[in-house]
Amino acid sequence: MTASSRARSFDSAAVQYEASRPSYPSEVLDAVEEFMDRPLPGARVADVGAGTGIATRLLRERGARVIAVEPGEAMAAECRRVLPDVPVVRGDGNALPLADASLDLVTYAQSWQWTDTARSLPEALRVLAPGGALAVWWNTTAFEVPWIRAQQERITRHCGIPARSAVRPDDEEAVRLAGLSGLRVVRRGIRWHRDVPLDTHLANIGSRSAFLVLGPAANRDFLAEEHGRLREAFPTGVVREEYLVDLLVAARPGGRSASTA
Repeated sequence: MTASSRARSFDSAAVQYEASRPSYPSEVLDAVEEFMDRPLPGARVADVGAGTGIATRLLRERGARVIAVEPGEAMAAECRRVLPDVPVVRGDGNALPLADASLDLVTYAQSWQWTDTARSLPEALRVLAPGGALAVWWNTTAFEVPWIRAQQERITRHCGIPARSAVRPDDEEAVRLAGLSGLRVVRRGIRWHRDVPLDTHLANIGSRSAFLVLGPAANRDFLAEEHGRLREAFPTGVVREEYLVDLLVAARPGGRSASTA
């Protein structure tokens, strides 16, 4: 199964994705603002690979002038439904439908891995104004939590895709960004958790691309068995999901962009 096929699979579960996927803690955008040395209110931002608008919503709530860029038809439609006041355009990070030097911030929440970085990084730099920043982040798996590690091992066996490291992007990517001429780079890990009903947790893991490409019939027994296991582990029916957000921000030189004036 190719990466592009897995990326396209999200369109088959856009409503499930919106209803079950976790958001991000406020500390993520606090760190972005700190590194940019400017507040988000009024900033011109593109959220690329926006999906159903989970990060887009947070940026808008901070007062950013945000546009969502999403390649999937159903995901874009769900984003428009939940965020009717936010512009949503079809496109992806490899060829951004945005003007040169037009943005203060480009964000990739849970989506940088679906791009060809040899193309997406130059595209991000092209659309950033002097002093602008590129921010990429993921909710990564807290493998040090025993029940989460055990579940990830079962998912690996079921889906046939190795569980990823709890650290994304890897150190090579951070070093590569730092090595590009003129870029200032910072990396930060932010721990957080959410408490959700058991069914929401199962819908969350079922909305991952590794499950979606298998199809509902192939996943039915696995998810039923997970329900039984977790009902024993969490008898109240509420599951504590624990995450480590891995955040990487790279800023262009040039001071604050003109939109801050």
